[in-house]
Amino acid sequence: MDLFLLCVFLPLVTVAWGQYSDYYYGPYNYGDNDEWVNVYRQGFNFQCPHGQVIVAVRSVFSKKEGSDRLWNYACMPASQSLGEPTECWWEEINRAGTEWYQTCSNNGLVAGFQSQYFPSVLDREWQFYCCRYSRRCPYSCWLTTEYPGHYGEDMDMMMYTYDYYIRGATTTFSAVHR
Repeated sequence: MDLFLLCVFLPLVTVAWGQYSDYYYGPYNYGDNDEWVNVYRQGFNFQCPHGQVIVAVRSVFSKKEGSDRLWNYACMPASQSLGEPTECWWEEINRAGTEWYQTCSNNGLVAGFQSQYFPSVLDREWQFYCCRYSRRCPYSCWLTTEYPGHYGEDMDMMMYTYDYYIRGATTTFSAVHR
């Protein structure tokens, strides 16, 4: 009887363990605290490894450095329930000195960013690197408004729950505050 129960429950434990590993995020690894993907007033290009998406964003602001920000990102593999990435692309450029709102087209998830600083307007232009997966991403999209609440605040935003993804971003621009 014990052998029979073992034969019945062992496959269930194996399946449960496999699902557990699909829903666990380890600690985010931004690298050392002094490592950023950019320096103030410089452009950068950051892409997650193939099959991974952005799950955390960290940024610090400096008015002294041209009202610019340092940026850092963390990547994690997308849920196995999404399948494999089928295509990746760069979205349209969001121009510096304007307000913008953008999500990845074609049900894509953000897997990278490219940005260039423009000293004439003390602002950055942005371009998203998006990837679509073989299975449709189930989502109800909403914008978070808590990061950052004020243009000069630092931010440290993380996706704490698996199957939550960054699909886009929005910004405001003030000619007064730059």
